[in-house]
Amino acid sequence: MYKNLAAIAMAASCIATPALAQKTEPLKVGFVYVAPLTEAGWVRQHEEGRRAVQSAFAGRVKTSFVENVPEGPDAERVIRDLAATGHKLIFTPSFGYMEPTLKVAKDFPDVKFESITGYKGAANVATANARYYEGRYLAGIAAGRMTKSNLAGYVAGFPIPEVLQGINAFTLGMRSVNPQAQVRVIWLNAWFDPGRERDAAMALMDQGADVLAFHTATTAVMAAAQERGKLAVAYHSDMRKVAPDAQVVAVTHQWGDYYRRRTQAVLDGTWKSGNVWGGVKEGMVRVGYFGSRVPKAVQDEVLAREKDIAAGKLRPFTGPITDAQGKLVLPAGQSLTDAQILAMDYLVAGVQGKAAK
Repeated sequence: MYKNLAAIAMAASCIATPALAQKTEPLKVGFVYVAPLTEAGWVRQHEEGRRAVQSAFAGRVKTSFVENVPEGPDAERVIRDLAATGHKLIFTPSFGYMEPTLKVAKDFPDVKFESITGYKGAANVATANARYYEGRYLAGIAAGRMTKSNLAGYVAGFPIPEVLQGINAFTLGMRSVNPQAQVRVIWLNAWFDPGRERDAAMALMDQGADVLAFHTATTAVMAAAQERGKLAVAYHSDMRKVAPDAQVVAVTHQWGDYYRRRTQAVLDGTWKSGNVWGGVKEGMVRVGYFGSRVPKAVQDEVLAREKDIAAGKLRPFTGPITDAQGKLVLPAGQSLTDAQILAMDYLVAGVQGKAAK
């Protein structure tokens, strides 16, 4: 009899143990990074977001990442592998990951995907982006106050609307305090190419730019400005470690709160597809980390305008706005709608360069 009871107990434990293990198994959350993970830059900010998730849900969530994944077929392979290995929430933060994410999502309807900077969604694909242009406008104010040559240089990745928004907002910010300011653009058609980023920065400084900005993934532009004794606006992260004397201000992106909320939604079973476009007001874009060469009056002015944007008192894309060919884009007193900003395909007056197609 006792042997039978022992056998029953053992059998029951064998049945219960897998069920218990299934209950306590952590949610697997994956991240795909378009460039190598470095101390600062686009990938670093998303890595900080991943760490925030790991810290907030210790024991309940297991995160992983794959770095330096090119946009295109490699991205699809990596995203598919994450989905196939039990990741139930996958963040894909790069514009070129949008189509691969959608393709994989069709084959894994029970997996939730977050296409960061993408604009196409699905039932299991949410989209999110930040209003980077708000930070760009504020950085432009600082650059407009600090330039002596009235020429800023801009090293740009690809001519997608997000990048055009940044160039235009930066230019409008500069010219709001310095109407003589001009911005000269060099296109790289690459997000991560430290050598070419540096070469472009050097070329712009050779052409008279004494303040630089960039929309690429590394600190190469900051390092070049530091080397030449010029000024530069950090993007994505605080980059004073690389350019302690050159940094004017940093436009930083904060993903931790969004990533935590979306992970919590999956854990709660309340996750839904949608679109988020947050900026200064939502804490997704911040300016700060002023360099030692920036007067307090300039710092105060920039921070005051940041408060105005958060309060809705200042909208960077408010008319009159003229494009680089002299055509009136927006009359005085009007502001661009979100749809118009998202479809931006031109450069504003004051920009030297073309919006390459």
